[in-house]
Amino acid sequence: MYSHLLVTVAYDKGHDASPSLEIAKALAAPGARITLLHVMEPAPVFAVDYLPEGWHDEMRAAIVSDLEGLADGIENATGLVVEGDAAHEILETARDQGADCIVIASHRPGSQGLFLGSTASKVVARAQCAIHVARRK
Repeated sequence: MYSHLLVTVAYDKGHDASPSLEIAKALAAPGARITLLHVMEPAPVFAVDYLPEGWHDEMRAAIVSDLEGLADGIENATGLVVEGDAAHEILETARDQGADCIVIASHRPGSQGLFLGSTASKVVARAQCAIHVARRK
């Protein structure tokens, strides 16, 4: 059982945080903290001029709102949005907040063989705490 779990929440095509949240709740010790983390990666430089003004703030506000909604249903849970490279920010946040377990989703392997997604594989390779990889279907 863990005292502080960091659960990564991605907003991509296969977005469904419920498997990761269920895993975190099962692994949490009584009274454990659960941090729901989303990392906003920078928009590609070539795309910035084509994005509407204010898109970044609107996107961030929508993500914060969704994370707060997810956290409302879990005891001692909070949402957090940071910006930067996903793997780096997940590892930094885990270290800075003293997380003792990271729950991260990974895509089901396809033509890539048995490899995890690039973010999950970087986190697994470099984390200084326990990792639980939730396989996406």
